[in-house]
Amino acid sequence: MKPKWCDGNQVELLINGEEYFPSVYERIRAASEEILLETFILFEDKVGQELQRVLIEAAQRGVRIEVLVDGYGTADLSTPFISEMVAAGISIHMFDPQPKLLGFRTNLFRRLHRKIVVIDCQEAFVGGINFGADHLADFGPMAKQDYAVHVRGPIVADIHRASMDLLRHARSDIRHWPDATEQKVQRHSGGASMLFSIRDNDHHFRDIEEQYMRAIRSADHRLTIANAYFFPGYRLIRELRNAARRGVHVVLILQGQPDMPMARMASQFLYHYLLRSGVHIYEYCERPLHGKVALVDREWCTIGSSNLDPLSLSLNLEANLMIRSQALNQQLFEHLERLSAAKCKEITLEQTRRGAWWKTPLTVACFHFLRHFPAMAGMLPAHTPRLEPLKPVAEQSETMHYKQDKPT
Repeated sequence: MKPKWCDGNQVELLINGEEYFPSVYERIRAASEEILLETFILFEDKVGQELQRVLIEAAQRGVRIEVLVDGYGTADLSTPFISEMVAAGISIHMFDPQPKLLGFRTNLFRRLHRKIVVIDCQEAFVGGINFGADHLADFGPMAKQDYAVHVRGPIVADIHRASMDLLRHARSDIRHWPDATEQKVQRHSGGASMLFSIRDNDHHFRDIEEQYMRAIRSADHRLTIANAYFFPGYRLIRELRNAARRGVHVVLILQGQPDMPMARMASQFLYHYLLRSGVHIYEYCERPLHGKVALVDREWCTIGSSNLDPLSLSLNLEANLMIRSQALNQQLFEHLERLSAAKCKEITLEQTRRGAWWKTPLTVACFHFLRHFPAMAGMLPAHTPRLEPLKPVAEQSETMHYKQDKPT
């Protein structure tokens, strides 16, 4: 189904775990019928334990709960942690689990990278924040900077439908559940128009990238992108260059204190080309940037799970909300302005010229790679990812042992 813009939504910006986790827990405590939760990472730390507690409490009062986690990002939960949730009636599903090879996880590609929570088909959370203590400031220097939104209104039906579509790979009885379109999603007086965009490996290969492209092409005076892993396709880089050349104030806020140094190095190979075209680049240096947000002019913005790199744009399952809201756009703009002014260093064209003699061939290689990566990604093993219900087996050790039941 082609996504459509819908009006009449309310939206609240949530910055970092300090705002996100309490809001999610509060709404879970208020749930009366159903909770759908998707996450790439669920750690068994203080954040994961609190999530487990509120989910168990909800299940005990009769709420149906479906938790979807990724087989790469969430692979090391203990048996007791899972046992307590399953015993309470919570259904847990793992996306494409694979056994380790010589102690290493090998299932790197085609991951469930979405971060979604849907409560009673009335409200939802979408963003880039996983359930882990590394999204809280007290985690230390490597605490992540990240964003999410809490939304109410007609858009929740689209988010709910996308989660249910994924669940159908694991639950044969799901066709008997009420569909979001059949439920009475409460109307709200919000002024935000929204479009829920996903990326998968079935029918929505380039939806999120195309939404970015349309927004960039429409930019008249300002364009800001804050993204953790910036190594986008050649077409998107070219559109950023074109926007800067036609007078749009283009700002990129990227990682300056990376959690993955190789990702930062890849981004830096693009700096000279973009700076030479008039793009302004800032590196956020206070802590690792994990956000995936952007804004254009005074109305359009996006928040979600999709990085602008080959994994997110060509392989992973991702989810972003495209939002038209002057209030949210301005709030996000002012926040990113403060961030770039106080906690970032600006990269200059002169800095990128240093060592140009050895960077030039690598930059050419990068552009060649980006131009052809979509076709290369199609050559990777195109197995159908599995979504398998998890049940803990006998507690023989503190390490998680999964019994992966085939869907029935």
